[in-house]
Amino acid sequence: MSSPRANWSYPTAVKFGAGRISELADQCKAVGMKRPLLVTDRALASLPITAQALDILDDAGLGRAVFAEVDPNPNEGNMQAGLAAYRAGGHDGVVCFGGGSALDLGKMIALMVDQPVSVWDLEDIGDWWTRANPDTIAPIIAVPTTAGTGSEVGRAGVLTNSQTHKKKIIFHPKLLPAVTICDPELTVGMPRAITAGTGMDAFAHCLEAYSSPHYHPMSQGIALEGMRLVLENLPRAYATPDDIEARANMMAAAAMGAVAFQKGLGAIHSLSHPVGAVYGTHHGTTNAVVMPMVLDFNRPAIRNQITRAANYLGIKGGFAGFRGRVLELRAELGIPGNLAEMGVEESRLDELTEMALEDPSCGGNPVKMTAKNTRALFQAAMSDAV
Repeated sequence: MSSPRANWSYPTAVKFGAGRISELADQCKAVGMKRPLLVTDRALASLPITAQALDILDDAGLGRAVFAEVDPNPNEGNMQAGLAAYRAGGHDGVVCFGGGSALDLGKMIALMVDQPVSVWDLEDIGDWWTRANPDTIAPIIAVPTTAGTGSEVGRAGVLTNSQTHKKKIIFHPKLLPAVTICDPELTVGMPRAITAGTGMDAFAHCLEAYSSPHYHPMSQGIALEGMRLVLENLPRAYATPDDIEARANMMAAAAMGAVAFQKGLGAIHSLSHPVGAVYGTHHGTTNAVVMPMVLDFNRPAIRNQITRAANYLGIKGGFAGFRGRVLELRAELGIPGNLAEMGVEESRLDELTEMALEDPSCGGNPVKMTAKNTRALFQAAMSDAV
């Protein structure tokens, strides 16, 4: 079967299908960009897919400006360097091109071009976003080259404070890209470890949104179907990287996870955010490592929900069967067994616990997170799930 192709307006304009990167210049012009800055990461900057995107822009008279000083967990230093490049080049919009790091940092550059406040004053707390001047936010086009974070359909970005090593979620409604181009051909060249990690990030978004106690039936349904797409397509994309149908379905699942998690995230993200900030681990892979331990932690509150999900997903054995499928998937994708394998040290668990409890994701967990049970959860994640 060939890759699906469609135009969606949920929650923004999405141009979905193989080869649709060819529309990049037209979409830039449609949102008023005459001199866009393409923001990507260091690894992608030298790859053919980036050269292809820059050629498309250049051939249309839009230049080929690129900024690639993006760390795996981008921080305010990366943002300031990007802002300097944006201003020096006289740019009028941002093309966010890459995985979650490039998408998030590109959004931060577009947001902070000319703001009267610090980026930290725009953290996703209450109505802090109203502190920003919306008129100075540059237009954004998102082109994901991975299938995980879903930042291409989100109104926020994650930025790490390099001084405190804490990840902060920065929010503004105008951070939702004006147009998103989802071309599964761009994901074919991903290293297998990144295919695995980003795919498990999409699954974590769907699982946590589905499990969140908040009321949002639309997100609940999207999350459930997103989990199905991941379980059926991630092993295919991992085993056969050029399977365009599987790649397309994973891109859809990634976007679905990001749409769904407005219902809430939980302990998976509360644990992985500080681990990533302190140790620089891959976010989606870290999510996958702690996932079975968090399922155990939340079991009293979500057993019936997960049993219903297992029935829909064709998994026998209810909660235990679902958990077992997660363990099988982790093993199939070569995910590390525990946090210790990722370099996490026992001596820092108290610090990580404190950071996890400050993370906004913990508010969506179905079991209330406390200092005691979160510390115990980190301890459990230091050993293999059985």
